[in-house]
Amino acid sequence: MKRGGIINAPLAGAIARLGHTDTIVVADAGLPIPPGVPVVDLAVVYGQPTFTSVLDALLADAVFEHAWVSRQADDWPCGGWVDSRLGFAAERVDHPDLKAMVANCRLAIRTGEDTAYSNVILRCGVPFAV
Repeated sequence: MKRGGIINAPLAGAIARLGHTDTIVVADAGLPIPPGVPVVDLAVVYGQPTFTSVLDALLADAVFEHAWVSRQADDWPCGGWVDSRLGFAAERVDHPDLKAMVANCRLAIRTGEDTAYSNVILRCGVPFAV
């Protein structure tokens, strides 16, 4: 029995299999996920779980060295949500480019978030100096 952290078994297992430079996407309820990208679907209803609650749990459980969000996210809350939590500014890309990047992700985590452009791609880091 885990003491804390992410307790969703499929999500915890998928995170444990990630390695340095692997990318994952934390997605809102509407982001299209291409075939072949493994998905842990946490969505229950629109708005639950929120993008920020899933992102906060993920950031407490894993190390990330880079992130990408849509330029369009800066016109919505997501851009600020991501930057304030990462401790560094996520790289901005056009939304069609972000959607194309999802095809190369090792994991997609679908939330119930219903706020436009609430998506971030995270690149895994390591918890030690390289």
